[in-house]
Amino acid sequence: MIMIRTISERFVRRAIINYLARKGWDRGLREKETAEHGVDIKVRHNKYSRYFFIETKGESSSRSAKSVREVAFVYSLGQIITRMKAGEARYYYGLGLPETSARIAIRRIPWQVAKKLLLYVFSVDKRGKVKQYSWKNLKTAQG
Repeated sequence: MIMIRTISERFVRRAIINYLARKGWDRGLREKETAEHGVDIKVRHNKYSRYFFIETKGESSSRSAKSVREVAFVYSLGQIITRMKAGEARYYYGLGLPETSARIAIRRIPWQVAKKLLLYVFSVDKRGKVKQYSWKNLKTAQG
């Protein structure tokens, strides 16, 4: 029997934090611990007064994985929307998901909504490689 390793939420968070640090986003980094409330990752750009607020989810080892991935995507989207702020600073928002759930987000989030809300999708594979999808990438993927 082959065991497929699931991607934990912590693995997703760490991969995204490392990815963002390489892109100049590591000032004032705040990573939520499991029992805390609030956004999972909050970070400021090193050169600009811009913040990223990112909700992350891991994979489930459940046999009904497809429906669990769908629920994880919808739940993370709801969480990030309820944390959106209107104000002076320019805030960016993100969903950090294992690539299986990220595919659902890429297909289902209307690119126009992603553009308006400055919403990005971060896809993390089992090796920890991160791909960042902007509204332009969503528009291309949705044809």
